Amino acid sequence: MIDLGAILTAIITPFDANLRVNEESFVALMRHLADNGSDGFVVAGTTGEASTLTDEEQLALIGLAVAERPAGKTIVAGTGTNDTRQAVFLTERATELGVDAVLSVTPYYNRPSRLGLVRHFEAVAAATDKPVLLYNIPARTGTNMPPDLLAELAQIDGIEGVKQANAADLQMIDGLALFAGDDGTLARTLDMGGAGGVTVASHVVGREMRRMVDEPENRAEIDASLADVYKTLFLTSNPTCTKAALNMLGHDVGGLRLPLVSATDEEAAAVRAMLQRHGLLPGPTTPGPPGGRGGRASLHA
Repeated sequence: MIDLGAILTAIITPFDANLRVNEESFVALMRHLADNGSDGFVVAGTTGEASTLTDEEQLALIGLAVAERPAGKTIVAGTGTNDTRQAVFLTERATELGVDAVLSVTPYYNRPSRLGLVRHFEAVAAATDKPVLLYNIPARTGTNMPPDLLAELAQIDGIEGVKQANAADLQMIDGLALFAGDDGTLARTLDMGGAGGVTVASHVVGREMRRMVDEPENRAEIDASLADVYKTLFLTSNPTCTKAALNMLGHDVGGLRLPLVSATDEEAAAVRAMLQRHGLLPGPTTPGPPGGRGGRASLHA
């Protein structure tokens, strides 16, 4: 089975004040996450706002991640779309850029048949000599890949894992490394022998999520303690609240491209309260560390 690491952070794409990709902030964030529990990164995925990146921006970001990756960390490129030709093109280019694997989402909107899904992923797998991770997220794509279809797809050379974001179908599939697609199912995935998770909360509680891998005896307790983090970061469409949290913690990641918008005052207040509860920001009566940037000093960052 492939070994890409257990905590693969679905890294956000920072933007500057003009909503251009902020490469300096991206590299700084990647290094910070590498120091705080991440084994690797999924670049230009859902959390990375790939749907509003141009091909040039997406491939430049993937190339930057490969070039600047911290030692020992893996890079998984999001290359999936609902157009097979485009998915093949992005997969070929990402492979040339030197990624460790690609993540390919179920085609969305056009909702292909079962046979169409098989043919689509056959084409994607044939476009690379790197491992292909399937991405099953019916809430966003409108199409579910049930376990029996995943088992069929596992027979295609090169398809070696699945990011499973349908909790009802979370199970081991022979021939596929299982990655949790929702933070709230990471503990369950690890308990059943899965490879790990493609995570979002690791942007702010990466060390705690890493402990869930390294300390199975404490896994359930750690998972329960992070339930409010998972819930708060997904109060609205991801990565709205994740970007709000990172900006509060002193990481210059900017806003979001339309049709996504920045967190409302109510959402931002919920994010701030969550960070304070976890000691990542000083509370109303709690003094912060020197310099006043609670997020950078916390052991949970």
